[in-house]
Amino acid sequence: MVERESREGTMEDVDAVTREVLTASRLLVAVSARSLSAAEDRVTLPQFRMLVVLSTRGATKLVALADLLHVAPSTAMRMVDRLIAAGLADRQVNPDNRRETLLRLTPEGCRTVEEVTARRRTEIAVIVERLRPEQRRVLIGALAAFNEAGAEPPAPDARTEPSPLGWV
Repeated sequence: MVERESREGTMEDVDAVTREVLTASRLLVAVSARSLSAAEDRVTLPQFRMLVVLSTRGATKLVALADLLHVAPSTAMRMVDRLIAAGLADRQVNPDNRRETLLRLTPEGCRTVEEVTARRRTEIAVIVERLRPEQRRVLIGALAAFNEAGAEPPAPDARTEPSPLGWV
């Protein structure tokens, strides 16, 4: 009987956490959409995610990029084509294997990621400031564990770390 209660308690915990994460994800998607509004004539939210992946991973092969984004290579190729047309990404021959093409951000793509991320950081900071210090400490631990479980690389610390591309 105790084992059954333990399992049920665990499922209840999973359900409760899942419900709160879903609620938080709605909030974060809204923040994301608002932060992207200045660039929305050039890039969609999924395309911005591709820009972020390129900014954190550097020059990347299409298949690897599609895998990181959990989309089919043909979908990734269409997204890349649109980003190239917008001047936000480009293709280059892999210097280590001339049969491969690498995708990378252009300087304009880098600026777009930096500007959108700065707006997003500001809006999230406003929300976090509403929390009590103890709530902030708990949230740091919980979100760090969640991000690690989801294999998401950490965002740079705006005060001390340069961006992955060396922006100041």
